[in-house]
Amino acid sequence: MFLAVVVINFILSAILIAVSITWILLLRSMWITFKYSPFLDKFEQKPHQNPKVSIILPARNEEKFIERCINSLLDQDYQNYEIIAIDDRSDDNTGHIIKSIAKKNSKVIYILAEPKPDGWMGKNWACMEGFRRASGDLLLFTDADTFHSSKTISLAVGHLTSENLDALTVIPKMLCLDTWTKITLPVLSTFLHTRFSAIRVNDSSKKTGYFFGSFYIIKKSVYEKAGTHEGVRNEIVEDGALGKKVKEMGFRLKMVRGEHLVDAVWARDWSTLWHGLKRLMIPLFLQAKGMALGIFFAVLFLLFMPFPLLAYSLVLPQTNSFMILFGSAIFASGLIYLASAIDAKKGLSLGLEYIIFAPLGSAIIVSGFASGILHAKKNDSVKWRGRTYSMADTIQDSISL
Repeated sequence: MFLAVVVINFILSAILIAVSITWILLLRSMWITFKYSPFLDKFEQKPHQNPKVSIILPARNEEKFIERCINSLLDQDYQNYEIIAIDDRSDDNTGHIIKSIAKKNSKVIYILAEPKPDGWMGKNWACMEGFRRASGDLLLFTDADTFHSSKTISLAVGHLTSENLDALTVIPKMLCLDTWTKITLPVLSTFLHTRFSAIRVNDSSKKTGYFFGSFYIIKKSVYEKAGTHEGVRNEIVEDGALGKKVKEMGFRLKMVRGEHLVDAVWARDWSTLWHGLKRLMIPLFLQAKGMALGIFFAVLFLLFMPFPLLAYSLVLPQTNSFMILFGSAIFASGLIYLASAIDAKKGLSLGLEYIIFAPLGSAIIVSGFASGILHAKKNDSVKWRGRTYSMADTIQDSISL
């Protein structure tokens, strides 16, 4: 029995050493991302025209955020634009708020979306409804819980036209409104600086293409050639899927940092956090089960297992094998804390007191991913903005594998 424990301890130690090496690489990638990612407001300005921008703003049950968002869009220093605000059949006062603002300002166009057809995700349908009314040469898609500084549109148009881009997406500052999100997001978003970093997206040799739904601007002609939102109508992560298509088709896509210019809400409470985590895993599982399971176990060991293994190594007798396991576990756990602390301060502007609960945040992420896998093919796999979706018969293609 003792020999078996020793062997198991050495195997676990080896796994934790591999986890630590992976975290060192992730930290390096994070540092490169923060240091070298381009910014929305840092580019070589060239003379350009000011084409009309159609801002497409889908909204469902957004009464707490929609007025703030529209007011920020009305306070722009860019002149040639329209705001097409689509009420996606809200159950609250969202539609009333939009109509009230539209009566006072002709730049705002109110649309009540037609009932969602079968096979469409709600936001995708609302975006399509907005596109049909758009008259601009450039389309700017944003979310109702996003806030834009007064020069955001002029900077986006200037950046896009000066560098002859086809599409531009902006990394926003992610606002954490509730304690659960403040605990969880610093751990989770460390991966955004690796897999979906601006460095990867802007590298033409990489497959990774991605849009942040809170802000992406695209030429109308390119949007049409990419198939519009009809081409991603059943995608649960439609912004990722559309960005992926745009890059795969050879169009010039660029991702830039804009945390000081744009902010967006990732999750608002426990429910939206939980279903947000499920939404990250479900498309991957439906796209490639084996890959999804492999990523789940990788995340399990990278984010969570160092903590219970640390506790295990402390509780049981302190033999050599347990001491080695303890050293491996505490080093791996420390790297998780370090990565979370860096992201909390540089990416999310959060206080470090939330990092204390990194093990709990890791457990929530792993549990949410597991729930996504277990519910991927059920009739109620996703609940979002008051709607329940079944993903059982859909094909998801939002992530480059």
